[in-house]
Amino acid sequence: MSPSSPARQLMAFALCLLTALPALAAEQNALEPTDEGRQASRETVQSLQYGHYEPVSIDDAWSNEVFERLLTMLDSQHAYLTRQDVARFSDLRSSLDEMLADGDLDRPYEFYNFYQQRFESRLEWLISYLESKPGFDFTGNDRLPTNLDDADWAETSAELDELWRKRLKNAALTLSLTSGESDPQPQLDSGILSEIASIPATPDVTEKPAQGDSLSDDEISEQLIERYRNQLNRVRQSNPEDVLSLILNAATSAVDPHTEYLSPSRGESFDIQMRLSLEGIGALLQQDGEYVRVSSLVSGGPAERSGQLRPADRIVAVGNGESGEMTSVIGMRLDEVVERIRGPKGSKVRLEIIPANAVDVTQTRTIEITRDTVSLEDQAASSEVIELQRDGETQRIGVIRVPAFYVDFDAWQAGEEDYRSSTRDVHQLIDKLKQQDVEGIVLDMRGNGGGALQEANSMVGLFIDRGPTVQVRDARGRINLYGDTDRGVAWDGPMAVLVDRLSASASEIFAGAIQDYGRGLILGNQTFGKGTVQTLSDLSHGEIKLTRAKFYRISGESTQLRGVEPDISYPSLIDDEQIGESALVNALPWDTVRSVNYRQYGHPQRFLDQLRTQHNQRAEQNPNFIYLTREAELAQQLQAQSNSVSLNLEQRKREMQAREAEQLALENQRRSALGLPEIKSWTQAREEEMEAGPGADEDSPIQQAALNESAAILLDYARLQSPSQPDAGDGN
Repeated sequence: MSPSSPARQLMAFALCLLTALPALAAEQNALEPTDEGRQASRETVQSLQYGHYEPVSIDDAWSNEVFERLLTMLDSQHAYLTRQDVARFSDLRSSLDEMLADGDLDRPYEFYNFYQQRFESRLEWLISYLESKPGFDFTGNDRLPTNLDDADWAETSAELDELWRKRLKNAALTLSLTSGESDPQPQLDSGILSEIASIPATPDVTEKPAQGDSLSDDEISEQLIERYRNQLNRVRQSNPEDVLSLILNAATSAVDPHTEYLSPSRGESFDIQMRLSLEGIGALLQQDGEYVRVSSLVSGGPAERSGQLRPADRIVAVGNGESGEMTSVIGMRLDEVVERIRGPKGSKVRLEIIPANAVDVTQTRTIEITRDTVSLEDQAASSEVIELQRDGETQRIGVIRVPAFYVDFDAWQAGEEDYRSSTRDVHQLIDKLKQQDVEGIVLDMRGNGGGALQEANSMVGLFIDRGPTVQVRDARGRINLYGDTDRGVAWDGPMAVLVDRLSASASEIFAGAIQDYGRGLILGNQTFGKGTVQTLSDLSHGEIKLTRAKFYRISGESTQLRGVEPDISYPSLIDDEQIGESALVNALPWDTVRSVNYRQYGHPQRFLDQLRTQHNQRAEQNPNFIYLTREAELAQQLQAQSNSVSLNLEQRKREMQAREAEQLALENQRRSALGLPEIKSWTQAREEEMEAGPGADEDSPIQQAALNESAAILLDYARLQSPSQPDAGDGN
């Protein structure tokens, strides 16, 4: 068979199948809105209009944004609808505001039903073609675009057919790659699975063949047929509640990313999570197009302790137990993915993931995590002492790890004197470090996603002698000032706060206050930038999580969007375009309010130029920092090059091998500089990582290098500054 024959077969088949589309559409059982859904729509719009922090105008501009969000949720990769299809429902661009406000959901449901017809017809088209036993040719120069978010809509069905010809070829090539290597890397079919973010996708029950066995074209077709049939079965299980959630979340996300409609079932899951009684892996997930992405890990949770799952990893399949069937979750609704991962304490779950730093999106790995609950003990602060050699003497810097701002609310509300809290634990650790004669203290708040606001306030009070800590502005423009009211400090010596992109909310309030007071140095990376407050309100059907307030530093600057900028920055492997408030659609803007009066405890900015010079000199000689810098540069380079994949088998292998070779060379340069044995492949690196066991990521050489350097910078700072006496005055 010539290289072009499969393409001609597919095109010819498309012409035959397209004539059947009207019949397929007529047979489709259309989903219709319910009376409960209509009322929920009216109440949701009223909540946005009268309860949201920002003024929300329910007008044509908002209507158009809702329609665009709906299109993205349904067809983010522009793979099912043509420009003509979108134009057919263009009236919604200016009418959704009135429709949603009045609870008139007939037309939005009609749009959804039309989309589902296109979706089902495409799957039937693929299945029928594969049943014709086509051959697959993996030569030629075809490439498949991997990100069509900003692409134009196809003008004709023929254009979509050509896109799907490439996607189908990529699916077959991926299976061929997986089965044909003697030491195969697990592969992900990145281009052929469902793009839909709000409809259940299908279980991928395909079993990987034994190593070294190569699948025939017929075997590849059989596996893909089973995959698409399962997708078809799942999408046909959609119900009116699914469509309501889709439409109302298009409406809420058009306002801001943290405001959302929760169906009755979603609301129950949210309540369980807020009570911290959820038994699972301790990972916060977010929808990312067709994927579910890890946004952060719960401090002290099973996933963090395992060291196997990291922020920005994408989950592509879930299996229960050590040998349970792996089910694809690509295209599956977020709440369904959460349900599959959740399970009884002590049970195991396996996740197939695309690592955040994967050299190719077709490379996946499978990890196993034991489910557990998260307790205060798991999140408890801890301390250590880092010893540094300076001028022939040993100097000691204390480190306090603060994973979260926690408090035993039940004991606190009951009036118990010895209730457990992060502030109390940190105070005790400070006393312990004092006895060990440390010259300074680094508070490590990397990965601290926040927690109790009162704890952020009281913990600032351990380092200042009374004063404001944060301003909270509500929807009416009223500002409440929070702060520390206790006299005295627990530590008045040199201090630094180490943060990263995953430091959010309360940890940003703490770091911002320390920076504004001039009380210490902020080191690491720009923080997450979540400076908003949400409340949960009941609707007659479901609930709404609504943004009601905003945080501001005592200097008047918001922590929203920009977060806290460190005084000295470190390279990071976390892509700011994937993780952080600025990576979210329709995030509220950064702004300012009036500053408040506060005392200045020091002026670290006077020494920053010298501190940065000394830091850079050390970093240029530190193998771990050199690796981190080059790895971050390589990740950006690979990201820029990952807009398409080759559909030529040999070319795809060469591209994958070249990318892996670059990363392998970087790792071996680091190991060589440290006198460690080199590794031969990434398979060996993963095996070593797995053997390291729980907590390996937290204690990794890269993580420890940042902590050691922070201690060194703080020691420099302690040597440079004179004995500090608080300067009276304000922060202006």
